[in-house]
Amino acid sequence: MNLFTEMRALVIASLEQMQAEGALPEGLDFTNVAVEPPRDALHGDMATNAAMVLAKPAKMKPRDIAEVLAGKLAADARVTSAEVAGPGFLNMRLAASLWQGVVKAALDAGSDFGRSSMGQGKSVNVEYVSANPTGPLHVGHTRGAVFGDALASLLDFVGFDVTREYYINDGGAQVDVLARSVYLRYLEAHGQDVAFEDGTYPGEYLIEVGEALKAKVGDAYVGKGEDVWLAEIREFATAAMMDLIRADLKALGVEMDKFYSEKSLYGTGRIEAALEALENKGLIYEGVLEPPKGKKPEDWEPREQTLFKSTEHGDDVDRPVKKSDGAWTYFAPDIAYHYDKVTRGYDALIDVFGADHGGYVKRMKAAVSALSDGKTPLDIKLTQLVKLWKNGEPFKMSKRAGNFVTLRDVVDQVGPDVTRFVMLTRKNDAPLDFDFDKVLESSKDNPVFYVQYAHSRVCSVIRKAEEAGITADDATLSAADLGKLDSEAEINVAKKIAEWPRLVEIAGRTNEPHRVAFYLYELASELHSHYKKGDDDHSLRFVQEGDPATSQAKIALARAVAIVISAGLGILGVTPAQEMR
Repeated sequence: MNLFTEMRALVIASLEQMQAEGALPEGLDFTNVAVEPPRDALHGDMATNAAMVLAKPAKMKPRDIAEVLAGKLAADARVTSAEVAGPGFLNMRLAASLWQGVVKAALDAGSDFGRSSMGQGKSVNVEYVSANPTGPLHVGHTRGAVFGDALASLLDFVGFDVTREYYINDGGAQVDVLARSVYLRYLEAHGQDVAFEDGTYPGEYLIEVGEALKAKVGDAYVGKGEDVWLAEIREFATAAMMDLIRADLKALGVEMDKFYSEKSLYGTGRIEAALEALENKGLIYEGVLEPPKGKKPEDWEPREQTLFKSTEHGDDVDRPVKKSDGAWTYFAPDIAYHYDKVTRGYDALIDVFGADHGGYVKRMKAAVSALSDGKTPLDIKLTQLVKLWKNGEPFKMSKRAGNFVTLRDVVDQVGPDVTRFVMLTRKNDAPLDFDFDKVLESSKDNPVFYVQYAHSRVCSVIRKAEEAGITADDATLSAADLGKLDSEAEINVAKKIAEWPRLVEIAGRTNEPHRVAFYLYELASELHSHYKKGDDDHSLRFVQEGDPATSQAKIALARAVAIVISAGLGILGVTPAQEMR
């Protein structure tokens, strides 16, 4: 049940009636007519921009349209008043029965309340994390993992068929560096003293890998050149790192549907096929790029390379796909990988990148646009940096990792639920401060606690009601006389519940799961505020002594809040708290 959609349908029907009566011209486009909460709740329950967006095409004054429309809306039993404000905005107040009906709808739908068919019949691929398989995931990967996973769950909630995918960057030089680093640990396992030179990975996480390699091959590689062991150790080390990464993701509650290896693109003709597809569209040519910005001409060595005409699809400059020596650029396998995703038939693609990949956005969008003839949209979400704090100071790097704070460091400190929620308390492209002390505080300033406390508070109310002999299962609460929810405080809670289906669709349309976290905090605030009012006004308390019928109606309101919080936390990948310890 989306009450905003229902009322928009009423507005559209009223506009069509105005057309039939000659009060509005025919042929108007109602696409941009919206019904939404007013900026100021004092102005009403819902507002529509209909008169404002139709005035110009109708060649009428907005207020003239609004006044006629207000009369049509006010004639509907669901609308208690419709008032024109300013140049032509229209504010509506709705009957209490509609808000009471939202409570019943939430109880009847349970965990499906707010689900949408917006994405029904459509498939989307969400690629996230995709860290180099050279070590454990760090805190930056953590934010990308949480954001991508919550986004995937959100899109599933609004009806899309979602594939969660991890692109394993195992085809570049960094995997050779990993192999050499593991070889040093392998020699160390044989009792040799080793030195980790610049460019190698000194983290202690490779000690176990070196020991495992020794257990597998004995001394077969000791004293041997890279021509003997590099390829084999690269395979062994990559597999070990991916096992570590999978374990890290599992600790965070992230489970991928598909892992795709970059290495599988090499020597299989897939890169060549992707570039051939672009060449057949006239988008591949041999040329010389202009000097990079900031470079003096004398510093620039003009070299003929194989280039992709990415400027024809919105990029700033054309991009090299093959170097002058015939080797692929880093961009070439990325094109091939996205070509593979396009050919799999997804209706939309989403990539979640770290902040350091901002320069990659336009070229990647250009490639997908070219490969799909503009039919497959690609949305790239950048996750900004996370600053860690503890005891008022920056949280230091992990000794085990060598030079960064790992995902496990964070999860071990505060748990996966807190980690996930906090990572979504800021929009993905805004920097995030993660204070280990504050995220564990029991205060309103800690959104994790505040939302979880609201859910556990409702659970406590239901337990107390059942102890008092009041039946409080969802079916019974749904059948209660919800007309008893007639106070302003109770209606305000119901109004916030009513925003959930609309919020979910907006978040799904914009690929912004942080909106869910923000909304849950607002809903929790409404619940806590209402609960506190019961201290002074006993008629607002959820359990009314000696009056089971009224108690059930009031508990129904609280339970509807819990249903929405549980659904929202489920999207975020957080387990709702039954009680606070």
